Amino acid sequence: MRAGRPAPRTDTEGNSMKIGIIGAGNIGGNLTRRLTALGHEVSVANSRGPHTLTALAEETGATPVTAAEAARGAEIVVITVPLKAVPDLPAGLLDEAAPGVAVIDTGNYYPKQRDGRIDAIEDEGLTESRWTERQIGHPVVKAFNGTYAQDILDRPRPEGDPERMALPVAGDDEDAKRRVRDLIDRLGFDTVDAGGIDESWRQQPGTPVYGMRGGVEEVARALAEASPERPADFRA
Repeated sequence: MRAGRPAPRTDTEGNSMKIGIIGAGNIGGNLTRRLTALGHEVSVANSRGPHTLTALAEETGATPVTAAEAARGAEIVVITVPLKAVPDLPAGLLDEAAPGVAVIDTGNYYPKQRDGRIDAIEDEGLTESRWTERQIGHPVVKAFNGTYAQDILDRPRPEGDPERMALPVAGDDEDAKRRVRDLIDRLGFDTVDAGGIDESWRQQPGTPVYGMRGGVEEVARALAEASPERPADFRA
């Protein structure tokens, strides 16, 4: 693990990006609110169709689209749907995304509460995000999975504020991870590099960092203290 802040971007820092958000629940809805407020061009989709997103679109200026259209031209795509719904995402979801698109996975495996048993996670010991990568055929960056949705609206703080929260971020694609960390920084949060996707068990449900509202040092310590054994509450 490598703790601390990402290197500053020198090309597009602060510029508007095209962002697709698939899933308009608590996390997806609040990311839509914050990212549009920062001036990004956001397309948002859910499983029920664009007509159900009229209120969110009117509130934020985001464009409601189908899931198949959400990634079109997007530089960053956020997948924030229940894990059991990931295999139902449209085939070729990222085919028309911008070159080098960074995909953020916010997902968590809740076998008893919501998702049912996923054999590859239970039997092969895959991390949730590695399983998601296999479903969509693209690397992901795991972030926001242990963040309270309301904190996205209520707890952004300027750089250097002693109450500024840090979020763990895991991923194998270092460039994509850097861009995601940069985006989170502009949202008002610090980040801690949590390693690659095979290490992302450190931030899965039931770990010390899950739901934590701490700073960089606290988050780095919690990641280091995590156990690779999935807690019983989060096994089928």
